[in-house]
Amino acid sequence: MAERYLRQTPLAHLEIEARARVAVEAAGVRMGEAGFRAQIALRGDASSETFVDAVKEVFGVDLPLKPNTASTPGGARYLLWLGPDEWLAIVPDGTEEETIAAFETRMEGEHFGVTDVSGSRTVITLCGDRARDVLMKGTSLDLHPKAFGPGQCAQASMARCHMLLHQISDELGYEIYVHRSFADYLWRWLEDAAREYGVAVVSSP
Repeated sequence: MAERYLRQTPLAHLEIEARARVAVEAAGVRMGEAGFRAQIALRGDASSETFVDAVKEVFGVDLPLKPNTASTPGGARYLLWLGPDEWLAIVPDGTEEETIAAFETRMEGEHFGVTDVSGSRTVITLCGDRARDVLMKGTSLDLHPKAFGPGQCAQASMARCHMLLHQISDELGYEIYVHRSFADYLWRWLEDAAREYGVAVVSSP
């Protein structure tokens, strides 16, 4: 594993930070790459009180049980529903090892799975009045506000590559989790798709 000070995000070569603009009010779409965040794949039995309690205790948020929903963010900690027994946990960068160790200790003797997958994906942020229009160009997901809104997430294809889409809020927009090998392609596709609405590159948290 590379030393932390040598790490680069999958889109570092695009020099996004250097392209960020302060005056973005006129842009219909604002794009950025989120900073490093720890991502943990979590498997377990949602009907097990032990598992549910352990998740709450270690991750600090409730386990989302409804399909395609996310837990209410607890600061930098939240969980995204991926399947009936699978979630993606987001925790602050650098805390993944201690979080996994704490969960393994709490679940000793139980059936579960917990794996650090932080290096597998990056997160592209997309917000602005026309962000939904850009996304609808590349996915078959129904993104109408009545069907998909804040607090929801879904796995789907975007411009022919796999993604995990999470709508943070109406104001903050969307986070797109994409595998490293597709990050450059998807960024360029989204930037091109947003061009007609006016696109600004911004710094993302």
